[in-house]
Amino acid sequence: MENTSLKAYNTFGINVAARWFSSFETREELEELLSSYSGGTIKIPSGPAGSGQKSETRPTKPGANPSLLILGGGSNLLLTKNFDGLVLKNGIKGIELIREDEKYVYVRAGAGESWHGFVQYCLQRNWAGVENLSLIPGSVGAAPMQNIGAYGVEIKEVFYELEAWDLQEGKVFAFSLNDCEFGYRESVFKKKYKDRFIILDVTFRLNKIPKFRTGYGAIRQELDKMGVHELSIQAISQAVIHIRSSKLPDPRQIGNAGSFFKNPTVAADRFEALKALFPDIPGYPSADIVPEYSSGAKNEEHPGTTTGKNSGFPMAGVKLAAGWLIEQCGWKGYRRGDAGCHALQALVLVNYGQASGKEIYDLSEEILQSVQAKFGVTLEREVNIVPPLGG
Repeated sequence: MENTSLKAYNTFGINVAARWFSSFETREELEELLSSYSGGTIKIPSGPAGSGQKSETRPTKPGANPSLLILGGGSNLLLTKNFDGLVLKNGIKGIELIREDEKYVYVRAGAGESWHGFVQYCLQRNWAGVENLSLIPGSVGAAPMQNIGAYGVEIKEVFYELEAWDLQEGKVFAFSLNDCEFGYRESVFKKKYKDRFIILDVTFRLNKIPKFRTGYGAIRQELDKMGVHELSIQAISQAVIHIRSSKLPDPRQIGNAGSFFKNPTVAADRFEALKALFPDIPGYPSADIVPEYSSGAKNEEHPGTTTGKNSGFPMAGVKLAAGWLIEQCGWKGYRRGDAGCHALQALVLVNYGQASGKEIYDLSEEILQSVQAKFGVTLEREVNIVPPLGG
């Protein structure tokens, strides 16, 4: 389809258009679309992928750079303007038990499957490991891209392998756990191999015997409120759903992409200096590696912080709550036009209806600058900005 609105394909509900739009449900359909597009034409189907209807071949813009954007659930991006290229919606479906042993089941899911739908599928079969990740919006293919996580669990803990199409080599490669280089909301697909691979399917290693994770956040309190006396993965999932529903806006009602910012990690001595200035600041031990700041140049405006790295040796640190930092800067509940910061969760930026992607981006930039000015802490966006803005 030509000049297609992407409003229905991103959870922020940003109304921008794609120069060309299509979808694929198989590897073969993807390969055919990419082959024709790189050759200077585009096949525009007269119906949805897999419908069996004929396609019409049209030339793309002469001399155009073949820009490409792959969409999953559209839940982790902010579209800032019309996309002058080809947008492909990943519609590869299917969930399959490929093998099992005494402890684990190995389950392959198509990248176009709904993440929460996949979680529910696993819960129905008593396959454990993803229950804490219930109700996270988006697709299965997006889960390893950003190493999704919630309530003490990250996708890397149940990840086994994935297959992805290499746009440079024109063939499929398999990625193991180590190959993906998972970090906090990071993987090789976000930086090292950004825009190079299209994830086709993901295989998870799930537990036959559950290992309950209830120590994070309000899960235990919610289970008590629910009157749960015997733990199960289904009960934990329901508790997570209750918590998320009470704190986070439903994208079907208010446009958003969930947490817009990552929780920053700072060195332990830097946290102690911040705590001396802000006694209520929350912090949690983190396995994330941070630079050693303890003997760098002092930042006079923010005592206890530094302006440069000295030794460069890595060290584990303390994870700060970005939502708390943002709230302390007065942004929680703020609204300018239809762009705003959610009233119940400061980490979430929202589109109340007609906000542009640029307006939401500009608001996020003001938030970053205010947190830096007040705390000397640099926040990082979790959401992908398409196309990138700023420096």
